[in-house]
Amino acid sequence: MTKLYVGSVTLILVLSAIGRAQTTGPVQTFFKQNIGLRESEIAQIDKGKAVAKIIQSSKPSQVFVFGATSIKAEPGAYVQLASDIDRLGSLPGYQAVRRISNPPAISDFSGFGVDSGDVDELRKCKLGDCDVQLPEENIQHFRSAIDWSHPDPVNQVNALAKKMALESLLAYEKGGNAALGTYRDKTAPAQVCEQFRSLLARSTILPEIFPVLYSYLLEYPKASLPGSSSVFYWEKVNFGLKSTLRINHQIAARMTGEHGPIDVIAIKQLYASHYFQTALDLSFCIPPTPDGGFYLITVKGSEQAGLTGPKGSLVRKVAVDKTRSSLEKSLQMIKMQLEK
Repeated sequence: MTKLYVGSVTLILVLSAIGRAQTTGPVQTFFKQNIGLRESEIAQIDKGKAVAKIIQSSKPSQVFVFGATSIKAEPGAYVQLASDIDRLGSLPGYQAVRRISNPPAISDFSGFGVDSGDVDELRKCKLGDCDVQLPEENIQHFRSAIDWSHPDPVNQVNALAKKMALESLLAYEKGGNAALGTYRDKTAPAQVCEQFRSLLARSTILPEIFPVLYSYLLEYPKASLPGSSSVFYWEKVNFGLKSTLRINHQIAARMTGEHGPIDVIAIKQLYASHYFQTALDLSFCIPPTPDGGFYLITVKGSEQAGLTGPKGSLVRKVAVDKTRSSLEKSLQMIKMQLEK
């Protein structure tokens, strides 16, 4: 992720220094030297095609995906579109999505429920061995609070899942990342707050506007981010193996500093029932393109468990390939909507 952030810094500084000149030279250099794109891929981006690429990570548990396209529109149009949570339902892989009200209420989680296969897995869940991603206290709660002798425990399971989701979000609003708990579904515990810190600690060289954003992502709700807005929402998505429930915190910020205004959208995963223990998506609107539009550059970083060994390698390949293809399709769809 350091390389990606450094690349973004380099791109911003160069574009500012040349006074937003109408040239793609610095952008092409960024794509080629920092991301490793081929000349043909760079040409596709400049022609308005979406290109997504898997970025090599230092360990199997980390996955980084880069995507970019050029859009003939104002950056503010993308911010407005990204803030429309309901439109996510039309994107590839999305099965359900819902904005959470302020303050959150149990009614916000209507439709938030696991599939029958996950209900069967929850029946067998125990500490250190569960196919559904859960903190220790939730594993114990599912074991004790559900009448597993009932012929159809689905309604009980989903009622409890909604209650847990609401309580988890309320705890995050008060206590931030520390309240997200520790996953204990695998042998090795995974503390979510430390994974976020590790993910962002790889970013060592930042422009003046980024430390404020990263501090907000790490220290919320204690830290503030002037000029920003945020929303919580849940979604049900399919990465190709199992449907996954996620709860997200989306932040939109326009930060003006020495090097001019940059629009950023950050999506911070607070919970996922499968795959990603920690996930953070960052989208940058970098003007200008040769035709006066902007480059939409997205970086997806995540931490996952169980991605080693023969089975884990297969899971990793499928999940990563689906993430890459989904990002490419999403960028293309965003471009189409903004250029109507």
